[in-house]
Amino acid sequence: MDVTGYLEYAGSVARTATLLQAGFTPNRIRAAVAAGEIRRLRHGVVALPGARADFVAAVLANGMLTCASAAPFHGIWRLHEPARLHLLCAHGSAPGMVIHRGSLVPPEYPRPVAGLTDTLLHALRCLPPVDAAVMVESALLQGRTSLDYLRRRLPGNRNGAARAVLALVDGTADSAIEVVARLLFRSRGIYTQTQVHLPGIGVVDFLLEGFLIVEIDGSTHLERAQVKKDRGRNNASILTGYAVLRYGYHDVVYNPQKVIDEVGQVLRGRVIR
Repeated sequence: MDVTGYLEYAGSVARTATLLQAGFTPNRIRAAVAAGEIRRLRHGVVALPGARADFVAAVLANGMLTCASAAPFHGIWRLHEPARLHLLCAHGSAPGMVIHRGSLVPPEYPRPVAGLTDTLLHALRCLPPVDAAVMVESALLQGRTSLDYLRRRLPGNRNGAARAVLALVDGTADSAIEVVARLLFRSRGIYTQTQVHLPGIGVVDFLLEGFLIVEIDGSTHLERAQVKKDRGRNNASILTGYAVLRYGYHDVVYNPQKVIDEVGQVLRGRVIR
């Protein structure tokens, strides 16, 4: 593997020390720079032309992406793209970026991305509860972590809020937006069942108070075959005695009060406690 090939593997940017540890000599590195194959960003840091801006920022800060900034690289859900990069840095500062300290596991790849455990723990301590729960639920569903594992790594009173977020995760969602909807309904005291199989209808996203079906539509629900299927399920649901409401991503994330108001309108007068 040549220097450019290694940099592609490492995420397009690396410290010179990393290249030396990988077996490249100073002469090979200098030759690649002289040939224009790689760029020297500063002393001790080189990158491919067109290197990822977030990876470059992380390496220049002597850190790694973590928290919400690392979620896409671990293949887990993220509700919002952060306004600022989140970096794991052992020391120092990086103006304009969110800095996290403390690491329990080594990175999984040569890319400047913190390990999954660190990424989740930083999210639990940093992000709004719903955003952090989305990331943890995704990793949980993939079998890459467990709630007990994370809970044991959040000891003491200072981690009480982070441990409380774990109580919001139950591993029943099919998408990030379903996590948001589940927490929205339960936060309003609505009896919420998830991924319920109903005879003659199939599996529905939510069953509220035993009679209101709420489906969360992703982009696939716009496809012709799915529209036809959804129409049939809606009809079957109503004919069986259920009420049905359908919402999309923007409804749940950006207009949750509208969702709650409409759900409440359907539930009103039908729930006896």
